[in-house]
Amino acid sequence: MDTQFKKLQDEYKQVPIPEELGLIVNRALRNSRKKRIPAKWLAGVSAAALIFVIGINTSTTVANAFSAIPGVESIVKVLTFKEYKIDEPNYNVDVKVPAITNLDNKALELELNEKYLKENKQLYDQFQAEIEELKKKGGGHLGLDTGYEVKTDNDQLLSIGRYVVNTVGSSSTTMKYDTIDKKNQLLLSLPMLFKDDRYISVISENIKEQMRAQIKEDPNKIYWISTENNEVPTEEFVSITKDQNFYINDEGKLVISFNKYDVAPGYMGLVKFVIPTDVLADILVSRNYVK
Repeated sequence: MDTQFKKLQDEYKQVPIPEELGLIVNRALRNSRKKRIPAKWLAGVSAAALIFVIGINTSTTVANAFSAIPGVESIVKVLTFKEYKIDEPNYNVDVKVPAITNLDNKALELELNEKYLKENKQLYDQFQAEIEELKKKGGGHLGLDTGYEVKTDNDQLLSIGRYVVNTVGSSSTTMKYDTIDKKNQLLLSLPMLFKDDRYISVISENIKEQMRAQIKEDPNKIYWISTENNEVPTEEFVSITKDQNFYINDEGKLVISFNKYDVAPGYMGLVKFVIPTDVLADILVSRNYVK
């Protein structure tokens, strides 16, 4: 593991965590409620947060992330913690590792930041191994580009998308999202938003309607779905998964995302569908998130 991150991780683990914090993180939306964190613990958390930020700020790879901060008291919520790069004639790597700061729930913050570092370090190590193997066989062309996009950042929600573009001949692109309730310090999942599993079929049917409408409007768009001409593709899209990739945008709309090749030919790239809230109205737990 990266030495600097390991040091910061150890600092975090020295902070006393109250028992109720685990309950907050894992509680479903329907029975969640905001809890007070003891002042004594908050003091320790503040110290750990300061150590985390100072540690990042001393790294040249993220100096630019802090240049836009108007004052010491303003700590960015998402920044580049580490960057791995390889720039050779046939091999190109640009791996950016995001880090979340300023969450009151330091257990959740650490969990997410460890996940982001682990994901990207594994990708980088795997890519290096592939380069060495390819060189032994006479060489070739490989590319890896990872990074992140802040999709939503308002008083209530923070949604982060992490993308991976892997180039070996042609390219494949994947995107993963995390959506955090900043007020209640919760990592949201798709099932948490709904009363029961009916959301799977409701959302899937709406996406199919949107696909067919887009195909009808633009003949250059293709989705793996049957049309009114009874053209049934080999790999027809049937349904989203229970934990389908999603985020909630600034307008409070649910956005469902598919990776490249999931539901359409490669030239369509990543595809997303904004689900109208009135379609979901009867199955939402509340309008707290999706509005």
